[in-house]
Amino acid sequence: MSKPVIIQVGPYPDWDQGPLDAAFDVRKMFESKDKGAFLKQHGADARAIATRGELGADADMIAACPKCEVISVYGVGYDAVDLEAAKIHNISVTNTPDVLTEDVADLGVAMMLCHSRGIIGAETWVRDGSWVEKGLYPLKHRVFGRKAGILGLGRIGFEVGKRLTGFGMDIAYNDIAQKDFAPDWTFIDNPVELARHADFLFVTLAASGETRHIVDRELIEAVGPQGMIINISRASNIDEDALITALQSGTLGSAALDVFENEPDLDPRFLSLDNVLLQPHHASGTFETRKAMGQLLRDNLTAHFAGQALLTPVL
Repeated sequence: MSKPVIIQVGPYPDWDQGPLDAAFDVRKMFESKDKGAFLKQHGADARAIATRGELGADADMIAACPKCEVISVYGVGYDAVDLEAAKIHNISVTNTPDVLTEDVADLGVAMMLCHSRGIIGAETWVRDGSWVEKGLYPLKHRVFGRKAGILGLGRIGFEVGKRLTGFGMDIAYNDIAQKDFAPDWTFIDNPVELARHADFLFVTLAASGETRHIVDRELIEAVGPQGMIINISRASNIDEDALITALQSGTLGSAALDVFENEPDLDPRFLSLDNVLLQPHHASGTFETRKAMGQLLRDNLTAHFAGQALLTPVL
């Protein structure tokens, strides 16, 4: 019996690639220099698309795969998948939530600590001889006991909040409604008011057309010249031009970012700023989590072709 044909949009680690290749007839689009020609050659046979969160599947790709039944995303974010096109073509969409939640929360809190306490600069201070030549490292800012705002109290936002309680922080959040599972945290129904409240604003909400640039100039300026924005969600949630302008002018104190528009070709203005911590979109980048993500992606595909219920459907 022939294996289902799958279009693979981007590469996966070897430990995932081997089992995927063994279970399915995988056509690797990322190995082709001409994506259009590749889809013309293989799209008509494809019954599934395996992609990554930042790569997604646009309307043209979906249209080029008329037999496609399911799009399986390696990642929790699926905003790069054209859901309207998927609906039109009756295609299911899955992602890999939960398995990466705690690692992403860990990195968000680590970025807050690292940037607030100047850890990267402090290590350079030791290594380049400044400690010997100049004395003690310049003072930085404490974290414990300060105010944290969480924009989007979903899985990741909740785990961030749980970690922040260990620092005795005053925790507030904004979401579409108050959450019963966070009775000890303050619900603020306006994102700008949340930003005005927070010393540290964590952006953890899912990305969509409605949330694009929700962190705009007004909200950024509300965080203020002593505040920090930490983004472990999607780049589209922040107006990058407004963010850079605020960092340059000092109307925003600092930022810690794991995601960027057009990554990895991020806006070069970020590189000249010393009040922003830059990370290479690796919040889920642990061996344990990436293996769990790959397993869940394959399990969704396996369940679909076995006629079973999808494990983590989003559509």
